[in-house]
Amino acid sequence: MPGTDLRGTPTGLLRGRPAHTLRLRPEAASALWPKSRTGLVVQAIDARQHARYAESHSASILQTPAWAGAKPSWRSESIGWIEQGELVGAALVLHRPVPGTNRSLAYVPEGPALPWHQVVREPARWLDPFLAHLRSQHAFAVRIGPAQAVRTWSTATAKRGLAAPGARRFSDLEPDQVHPEGTALLEVLREKGWTSLEDESGHFSAGQPRLGVRLDLRGQTPQDLLKGMNQQWRRNVKRSAAAGVRVRPGSEADLAVFHRLYVETAERDGFTPRPLSYFRTMGDALGPVLRLWVGELEGEALAAAITVDADRTCWYTYGGSTSLNRDAQASTAVQWAAMRAALARDCWVYDLRGIADTLDEAEKLSGLLRFKLGTGGSVVETAGEWEFVLSPLWHKAFQAHQRIQKARS
Repeated sequence: MPGTDLRGTPTGLLRGRPAHTLRLRPEAASALWPKSRTGLVVQAIDARQHARYAESHSASILQTPAWAGAKPSWRSESIGWIEQGELVGAALVLHRPVPGTNRSLAYVPEGPALPWHQVVREPARWLDPFLAHLRSQHAFAVRIGPAQAVRTWSTATAKRGLAAPGARRFSDLEPDQVHPEGTALLEVLREKGWTSLEDESGHFSAGQPRLGVRLDLRGQTPQDLLKGMNQQWRRNVKRSAAAGVRVRPGSEADLAVFHRLYVETAERDGFTPRPLSYFRTMGDALGPVLRLWVGELEGEALAAAITVDADRTCWYTYGGSTSLNRDAQASTAVQWAAMRAALARDCWVYDLRGIADTLDEAEKLSGLLRFKLGTGGSVVETAGEWEFVLSPLWHKAFQAHQRIQKARS
């Protein structure tokens, strides 16, 4: 697109730090642990081996050792499921400590990375040693967020849902695809005593969203992507180019520019923004897989976005824009540049991340769904977040502490 500079995108946000890719050799995992131990064992593993496993098994960026660096206030550990000397599953566990104690809430965002088709057949074999390990680490509760897909709605089906008078939630809308392993996993978790943390209102909650929009990039060209977008998106792409919006890869120095736009967006949309220090820490932790995009008009930044690569997926993670010159469609230009760059890097998926569980156009959050659907992406429902309580007493105390903290803030 005229006005968009995609040069230098492979190096990521932090200049001078070389991009690195860890490839798992077939014999690498089995060489680390003795085969004499029988059964499935869960134990701490080396971060490098965890990184290799995560990449070779398409794990979420939140399930890589690098993500631990973005959460310095949480104690982290890499753990693995080992069978006959081979690494067959892995997880990044973030421990949120209870002040003044050795107790913690163990959180596994968008994980663990497990062969869920095997887990649903033998849940005790896979989950019991996992819980036992975390109990030994003084966790009072465990939260997981399996990335296993449960249902999928195509762009056309989701749009029909927005127009249907009787559809208020995605559960009211017949999906295009039901994933048997996903529905089986939900049943298994309930039977094993796990509790769903899904917000009954359908709005965003503290954890990772259960619903998201994903754009398939496989076999596509930029022209194909444009054809797959709705008319409004195509019009806005052309409008941003005609207005003279330029999109460039940002540097570490541009994080302050991004943050100003992000805070303005938070004030406009009514959510609490993260501090600038969070994004600096995130950039340091993730290095070259994190990219910052800045959309400018006559040298003035109007929109910015952060994307992160994990395996063949490009994740849109954070964005912001100003209310000034909105007709220039700088936000659209930034997204379009990030999509084409992901395509050029041979990514298979552009993940636009979470949406609220609403098809009610009277709700403000339905606008986010309509914007993301305009790209031609599909709505994918994952298993969502689940919790298992190991110590009811400590869990109750922690919940009381959270309520007090929320009241003070």
